[in-house]
Amino acid sequence: MLTFYKYQGTGNDFVMVDNRQLVISKDNQSLINSLCDRRFGVGGDGFILLENSTTTDFKMVYFNADGNESTMCGNGGRCIVAFAKFLKIIGDSATFEAIDGLHTATISGDVVSLQMQDVTTIEEKKGSVFLDTGSPHHVQFEEHIADFDIKTIGKNIRNEVYGTEGSNVNFVKKINDAMYRLRTYERGVEDETLACGTGATAVAIAMNYLRDTTASDIKINVEGGDLQVSFDIKDGSYTNVFLTGKAVQVFKGEIAC
Repeated sequence: MLTFYKYQGTGNDFVMVDNRQLVISKDNQSLINSLCDRRFGVGGDGFILLENSTTTDFKMVYFNADGNESTMCGNGGRCIVAFAKFLKIIGDSATFEAIDGLHTATISGDVVSLQMQDVTTIEEKKGSVFLDTGSPHHVQFEEHIADFDIKTIGKNIRNEVYGTEGSNVNFVKKINDAMYRLRTYERGVEDETLACGTGATAVAIAMNYLRDTTASDIKINVEGGDLQVSFDIKDGSYTNVFLTGKAVQVFKGEIAC
């Protein structure tokens, strides 16, 4: 029986396991995929292992729902900080390692503020921009976002424009100078998710880069709630990037595996 925890950050949900005693193998792709299955498993947009680190408070290992180890997940990063506090590994702050390097975070109640990687390169395309915020993101405006066919069009861009490796695809509508509406098609999940932390980060930075806003502290309204993204701009680079929002434990359980 495997003990697991379910966490969600603005509706982006994850199956999480304390793997400091190596209770599960990272190579078991089929098990991870089955645990993330919403009908035959626990259900989640991703799977996260909390492991020991020799240099930081802990290590985050993130897998897409398809069972493949993946790039950084912003909401997953916020949730693992909440998980680490629940396990009494940390107090109100943390430093941890992830696939894209070191991250720092603070936690107050159920709100986690996570420092993301700096962004130094943004590629402007016709009608869109592409940038990496720990994971690759395509960002484009969509005025009719409420009834837009995210799954069909997002899937097409993810595969046809970005090839085998693919990209997450974000559709954005401006609400005001400091608030944007976002819907995201996530690779690995291969569907729309209720939130995407690296996507929200990418959108906030992209909107500033395109001079659609002068704000450097931006609210991103996603399907599952609100996220806040703040940053500094120095010599054309985006630094001190923070993603802030709620991270909540939903339940604890055991499952045969």
